[in-house]
Amino acid sequence: MQVRMHAPQHVRTVLALAARRAGRLADEALAKPEREALLADSRRALQQKARGQCPASDLRVQAFSQGFVTEEWKKRHGEGKDMRYLRRMRTRSLLMVPLAACVAAAGAQSPRVRARDLGVAPGIFRPGPLNAITDVAGVRVGQVTLAEGDSVRTGVTAVLPHAGNAYLERVPAAVFVGNGFGKLTGSTQVNELGEIETPILLTCTLCVWKAADAMVDWMLTQPGMERVRSINPLVAETNDGTLNDIRARPVTAEAVRRALESASGGAVAEGSVGAGTGTVAFGWKGGIGTSSRVLPVSLGGFTVGVLVQTNFGGVLQVLGAPVGTALGRYAFEGNVSPERGDGSCIVVIATDAPLSDRNLKRVAARAMLALGRTGSSASNGSGDYAIAFSTAPEVRRAWNAKRLTTSELGNEEVSAVFEGAVEATEEAVYNSLFMATTVTGNGRTVEALPLDRVRQILAEHGITVKKN
Repeated sequence: MQVRMHAPQHVRTVLALAARRAGRLADEALAKPEREALLADSRRALQQKARGQCPASDLRVQAFSQGFVTEEWKKRHGEGKDMRYLRRMRTRSLLMVPLAACVAAAGAQSPRVRARDLGVAPGIFRPGPLNAITDVAGVRVGQVTLAEGDSVRTGVTAVLPHAGNAYLERVPAAVFVGNGFGKLTGSTQVNELGEIETPILLTCTLCVWKAADAMVDWMLTQPGMERVRSINPLVAETNDGTLNDIRARPVTAEAVRRALESASGGAVAEGSVGAGTGTVAFGWKGGIGTSSRVLPVSLGGFTVGVLVQTNFGGVLQVLGAPVGTALGRYAFEGNVSPERGDGSCIVVIATDAPLSDRNLKRVAARAMLALGRTGSSASNGSGDYAIAFSTAPEVRRAWNAKRLTTSELGNEEVSAVFEGAVEATEEAVYNSLFMATTVTGNGRTVEALPLDRVRQILAEHGITVKKN
């Protein structure tokens, strides 16, 4: 979708006015004590699905949609064809506003695209319809982005295993620790009992406990929870302190509640959103990424979906091509770089294959193979964790069950699920990088991975890529 260029001088004028109005509305929103800057990101997912994500500021995009054209401009220029066209654009602002904001930003970055749109399609199994964790039936994702002033760049991403109460209707799960430099609240009980009893939250390091407390409060208010006296909140993190004033611990109970209550199926926003707002991966802007795989019917026909929060390092590879070294940005560069590949990566794996918690831990372990494919060395300071769960009805557990009668896949039938998990994790990491935009915060700027150069590098290594 493109803006018509039949009268570019009028379009530029309108966009300049709109951009100024956007900034004013964003500043007003930031000043409100209720933190109007909290952005539930379900609309962003629809926007990203319709076109490559633009690099314009998220806050400005949201404010832009509230007033595409000013009344002053209408009075001055009347209802000419350009004005009518732009008014039609406003009625479709859910899809068109980010594109217009890109034009206003004077093309500082090329549009962002998902890995598969660039021809990067790891593995042999096909993705689901959305190529997202939400291809696993019942799984929902909710995200809230916090961008306040010049210093706060963080957020919350929530993954809900099904539409019911996660405490009353538990799913088998497991946590695998690739490198334990992290604060994954609730993990010991998950591995002891083999189940999760809350949604999964992702956020920034120093906000883990605030997010956990807020989710417990939210869970206790749900129907059927009146006599509950123990909850094991599962909250994971990466450290976004480069771009975010992490010591301010800006995640609030309201942000957590909104992420949980806005969770839905369908397309998932990626890149610099939610818990990925302030993350950095391989020296470039990281973020949230997702992907899925559907196994052939002969292998069970099961779906495996993955969501990642990338904030780790190493030497970036894309389908084996040495992108990091070709771009001159990688860990231990010249043996003197202070960059050591530290950071963290959280991988959430959902499947509808009926698996026990024991085999789910084996699935989770395979996520580390995928991180290795992308160039991670799991450095000393990288907290690398994978959480896997099954949504299959035949393995769910009532919270008060005296006996459990389940039907699960045998060991010999799990290998295809392993393969699907590796492929989807690898592609989710690429999506987090390809969809992330350049972000400035906390006195620093982290650039988005330059996709035009990635195309060139892949082509130089014999990897066929698409041109957009």
